[in-house]
Amino acid sequence: MNIFSQLLNKPALPSPSNQRRGIELKSSREVEIMRQASRIVATVLKEISELVEPGMTTADLDAHAEKRIREMDATPSFKGYHNFPASICSSINHEVVHGIPSRKKVIRTGDVLKVDTGAYYQGFHGDSCITIAVGRVTPDAARLIRVAEEALYKGIEQVKAGAHLLDLAGAIEDHVKSNGFTVVEDFTGHGVGRNLHEEPSVFNFRTHSMPNVKLRAGMTLAIEPILNAGSRFTRTLADRWTAVTVDNALSAQFEHTVLVTEDGYEILTDRSKI
Repeated sequence: MNIFSQLLNKPALPSPSNQRRGIELKSSREVEIMRQASRIVATVLKEISELVEPGMTTADLDAHAEKRIREMDATPSFKGYHNFPASICSSINHEVVHGIPSRKKVIRTGDVLKVDTGAYYQGFHGDSCITIAVGRVTPDAARLIRVAEEALYKGIEQVKAGAHLLDLAGAIEDHVKSNGFTVVEDFTGHGVGRNLHEEPSVFNFRTHSMPNVKLRAGMTLAIEPILNAGSRFTRTLADRWTAVTVDNALSAQFEHTVLVTEDGYEILTDRSKI
């Protein structure tokens, strides 16, 4: 049975039920470890964004990510998780999430490439995703990528102790829809820390199907809006991992690991600080 069909509003990688243990608040020591884990992730994604070029394969990117994560004394969060075979998810164009790296997948000029990765360091995970415009992309593709990144920051700007998860969701949804795109509802963000996926689910759209959790200082969230240029609906390929748009429209995603503070937030996977 496809693991995605067992979950409603899945995180961008499936969250096993035995890890859903309630919302954890991180201590100052734990936050510092998460900063290090997240810095490793940010470093790898920044390097990938700078080295990717037409003619490379997604397996090339995966090999670089695993090598660099291990060189920084961490282990890849994704590799082996529910038997996922790689250290990154690499999803191209109409592939939404969970694309499996392959030597057969050659990156081409004009591609919209999503790269998602995580690092496990001293007992804690960092998690982040970027969308890369490979070479010269169409104006429509460039706008999709821009709006996806803007939507992430619209959500992050709502983060502070006392705010609620649907404050984030509403800000993301409003920005996406006002720009004529759709929010993928099949996948959500999530808590992150000791486990790659923890409570709470972090929605990118308004919903009453889950509690509207009040944010508290010390929570760590993976916020990750996923946008489609066409229909919001997805389907999963025969590999049981790769989700694609049902109409072959382009998709884009950005994600950061974010710490909730008393008066705001800290982006732990901030690539601009690398």
